[in-house]
Amino acid sequence: MDDLPRNHDMSLETAARGSSKDAAVPALKAAIRRARVEEAERSDVLAELRGAEIARLEMLRDAIEPVLAEVPDGAEMFDAGLVATDHPRLFIDMIGFVEMGRDRRLYRFVQDTRHSRVILAESEKIDVMVKAITEYIARRLVEREKAIASDMTVTPPPADTAKPPSAEPARKKRSGFHDILSFIIELLGSMTLFILIAAGCYYFLTLFASWPALLHKN
Repeated sequence: MDDLPRNHDMSLETAARGSSKDAAVPALKAAIRRARVEEAERSDVLAELRGAEIARLEMLRDAIEPVLAEVPDGAEMFDAGLVATDHPRLFIDMIGFVEMGRDRRLYRFVQDTRHSRVILAESEKIDVMVKAITEYIARRLVEREKAIASDMTVTPPPADTAKPPSAEPARKKRSGFHDILSFIIELLGSMTLFILIAAGCYYFLTLFASWPALLHKN
């Protein structure tokens, strides 16, 4: 008789566990659905915030277009371009750009340097940012003019006074020809001199040999 209540309690406990498992499954599915909805809402919010950043940067780009129009034709380093990534940026040149602050309302003008990034200006007002960008462009143009002037004042290298590469072999050829010609002329001169000396000797010998005959005739 005592075993009957005990078995009854175990059956109730098993049934309670089974009912709790059955209740946990729908609760988990509902939680997943809620998480998905929250993620979608968060994505929509981020997309809206990103769209607001792009719109504000486009307003700034339109405001600086008159300034960029005054840049000299030869200075091609300025080209305002809006990069619509997850963190949109409005590039003024290769090292200067404007991005939005954490509140999506503050403009931040940043310049990349060799060691770090330097914040040149921060403001929520477009006119303040236009002034900062104008001064930045002016400084960059002055730096460009100095670089061009320094390149023009560099002493040009001395003109190459050396003869063309083909001149030296030709000169050697001419020198060898002159040496051979000089040798031939000297050889001919020596032979001519030897012939003249031999002819003179032969004449004197003949004259000396004929001298007694001449005396005998006389």
